[in-house]
Amino acid sequence: MQTLHFYFRVLNSQGFCRIIIFQGEFIKVATRREPRFKLCRHLGVNVCGHPKALRRSDAKKASAAAASAARAGQKVSQYGLQLMEKQKIKAYYGILERQFARYFKAAEKSRTDTTGTALLKALECRLDNLVYRTGFARSIRQARQLVTHGHILVNGKKVDIPSFGVQVNDVISLKEKTRTNPLVEENFNGFVSFSVPYLEKNKEQWSAKLIREPMREELPIEVNEILAVELYSK
Repeated sequence: MQTLHFYFRVLNSQGFCRIIIFQGEFIKVATRREPRFKLCRHLGVNVCGHPKALRRSDAKKASAAAASAARAGQKVSQYGLQLMEKQKIKAYYGILERQFARYFKAAEKSRTDTTGTALLKALECRLDNLVYRTGFARSIRQARQLVTHGHILVNGKKVDIPSFGVQVNDVISLKEKTRTNPLVEENFNGFVSFSVPYLEKNKEQWSAKLIREPMREELPIEVNEILAVELYSK
């Protein structure tokens, strides 16, 4: 049966939902679509990886300074701090609340790591995220698009599920046809996204291998996952 795609705007202001009809069943895939730079400034960290994400024009700087001064006397509650850290994690990996809850439940069952570390490790090893870390894309959104459009191979086989969990020794590569795309070529050869010790890049083969599990201190994110765990453990 042919797979059909439909798009519509959801009411919770978080963007679009893609509806796929597959073998007579409806599958809803949610994606984040809020303004990236605004989100980065709200969270105080560059969650989208763009070099200009935290920059402001002079007028906006003045406005932000005034708003910051007005909030200076306000004390942020513990709940507010916990919520902010959870939002950071969701923004870094481009996931929504339901996805976060599913990863959290799985992380609670970990016998080798704390819940927070297990949560971040699982998110870090998502296929779309490792495509981004490899340098095939300049953002998590662009990486997800490459995956869903069928441009990414795992161990030589096409995988079009962004949340696919990459295992140790798995090799992520780009389809040969896609290697001639100017944007992808510029990303991979000219754009240094991340240099992480758990990914071994091979420029000649247009690939990267997950050589081991990432360690918490190696993850290129600024977040206090303990606060997020405290919020979800209530």
